[in-house]
Amino acid sequence: MTNFPLINLEKLSGEERNDTMEKIKDACENWGFFELVNHGIPHDILDTVERLTKEHYRKCMEERFKELVASKGLDAVQTEVKDMDWESTFHLRHLPESNISEIPDLIDEYRKVMKDFALRLEKLAEQLLDLLCENLGLEKGYLKKAFYGSRGPTFGTKVANYPPCPNPELVKGLRPHTDAGGIILLFQDDKVSGLQLLKDGQWVDVPPMRHSIVVNIGDQLEVNLFH
Repeated sequence: MTNFPLINLEKLSGEERNDTMEKIKDACENWGFFELVNHGIPHDILDTVERLTKEHYRKCMEERFKELVASKGLDAVQTEVKDMDWESTFHLRHLPESNISEIPDLIDEYRKVMKDFALRLEKLAEQLLDLLCENLGLEKGYLKKAFYGSRGPTFGTKVANYPPCPNPELVKGLRPHTDAGGIILLFQDDKVSGLQLLKDGQWVDVPPMRHSIVVNIGDQLEVNLFH
């Protein structure tokens, strides 16, 4: 199978722009996923997001997750569990109205960093939507306007931790699914390959890469534009 699509956004400003745009087009049409490097979000911000997320899990969520696992008997299952995921999560809403000040147990530094990270992700998502417009022959800003609606776009962050599982063959970290919405940006662990996608009937690992952002074309875009 061909290599997972890797897009270097820096090349959009040089002689390789046309080739890079063609790579994005091929990735959207044939994969629905691609991995971004040199995307403009500073590495120190990504490192801080990762550090604070892991610290928050250890301080505020790890014990609760262990209690949940014990209460459900998930640490001693003998057969495959099909109605639960082995993940510890919380959700941040950024648009149309932020709820970040309402999430309990977040330290001020974490709230500030996640607000800044969200603004940078929003800017990157808008840039990617305009690149898709260009590849599709649509006017710049068309897709952004399409997702605005009457109250503006809906934009949030799912923060997920996947602790070590004693029976990974019986309990999935996250069951097979598709992602609704327009465009999904994922900042994944750079050491452990946990994200997979289904391509041509085979599950393919999304390679972990330090400081990369993985782009997933959501159901709304895929159904309406690429099929």
